[in-house]
Formats: sequence, structure tokens, C-alpha cells
Amino acid sequence: MIHSTSSIDKSVSWHRFKALLISAGLLSLTFANPVLAQEKMMRTLTVSGRGTEMVATTISQVRLGVEAQGKTANAVQQEVARRSNAVINLLKARQVDKLETTGINLNPSYQYDNGKQTLTGYSASNIVSFRIATEKAGTLLDEAVKAGASRIDGVSFIATDEAIAATQKTALREAIQDAQAQADAVFSALNFTKGQIVSIQVNGASAPPPRPLEDFQNMRASAASKAPSPVIGGEQEVQASVTLQISY
Repeated sequence: MIHSTSSIDKSVSWHRFKALLISAGLLSLTFANPVLAQEKMMRTLTVSGRGTEMVATTISQVRLGVEAQGKTANAVQQEVARRSNAVINLLKARQVDKLETTGINLNPSYQYDNGKQTLTGYSASNIVSFRIATEKAGTLLDEAVKAGASRIDGVSFIATDEAIAATQKTALREAIQDAQAQADAVFSALNFTKGQIVSIQVNGASAPPPRPLEDFQNMRASAASKAPSPVIGGEQEVQASVTLQISY
């Protein structure tokens, strides 16, 4: 069979046109896929949940020390050293934890009269900090005063590291449940289908600074009495927050 040149050209042109259409379709799909993928990724809900737990404070963080005044720097320093050694030996005997020196001071004392400065003596102090079970803190403070301590700079209450770590995990679980509950409420209200969690961000799980004991004056006064100084701990708050990104 003999085909004319015109027919062959038309056939070739048609095949080329179909190829161009197919190629254009493929290109169109190629360009559309990233857009669809991006749109799908943008369909997410971001929610943040919080969890709060309380943990018992069973440890007392104590700062106490010795201070003295006298006519000469040498005499004052020797007196502070003598009494400080007695206090530190007591604390070591009671096996307190994290015992360390936090301050040593020696300062001149002056008297001012009609603009004239006169040296009257010296004052010195030696401050230590330590941790002890709160149930033992009152008795130990009384013993420290008898051993030579003359100032109590601070008492604060904290939980053990193990108790805080366990409570942080519980607070984190609460934060996740809170975030998921918020997401469920939103999806239900909008009649959307909840998808997978595509991102998790733990914003933190921490405990605030130790709670201080405020009434030091009463504690100093009771230290001189026969009854043990009352030292009662409380609870420490542990917080956690989590951010979830959920597809739909």
C-alpha cells in the first residue's frame, strides 16, 4: 500500500502532539505534587499542654555561721576559727550532706564623731551551708548554736533529686494528656479527622527554687530554749509543658 507524503506527515504530527500532551501532563503533575505535599503538611494543629505536680520537701538547705567582734583582727579571727571548727566538727559528726564554706569575712569597725573616723575594732564571720533531713534540722540547729554558731542566714526546703525526677515524669505525662485533650476538642468542634502527631516539643520540666523559711528571728529565739527548734517542710511544685503538632 502506498501512502502519500501528506498522510505520513499528518500521522507524525499527531504522534508528536500526543507526546507533547503526555509530556505536558507529566510536567503538570510534577509541579503539582510539591504543592499538594506542602498543602498537606500545612494542615496541622499546634497545641501546648501543661502539667503540675506537688512533691514533698524532705530536705532542709541550711546556711549558718559564726561571727565575733573584738579589738584586734588577730583575736577576732582566732575566735571565729575556734568556734567554726567546733560547729563544722559537729556537722560532720551528724553526717550532713553537701557541707561547704560559703563566706569568710573580716572587716574593721569604725566610730564616727564630728566627721572624724576612729577604728574601734574588728568583726569577722564564717558561713557554711549544708543539707539535712528536715525531721532532723531543728535538733541540729540547736546543737550548732550550743557549739558556737551565732547566726542562721537561711533555711529552705527541697525534695530529693529522685523524688523530683519521678514527679517531673508524671508532670510531663499530664502535659501530654492536656495537649491531646485540647486537640480532640478542636477537631471535634470543627468536624475534622485527627491524624498523626508529626512533631513533639518538650518545653521543659522543672522545679522552682527551694521554698525559704521566713521567720528566722523566732527560730533563733527558740534555739536558745530547751525545746527543739520547730522546722517543718512542705511541698514543692514541679511544672512541665509540651507542644504537639498534629496533622488532620
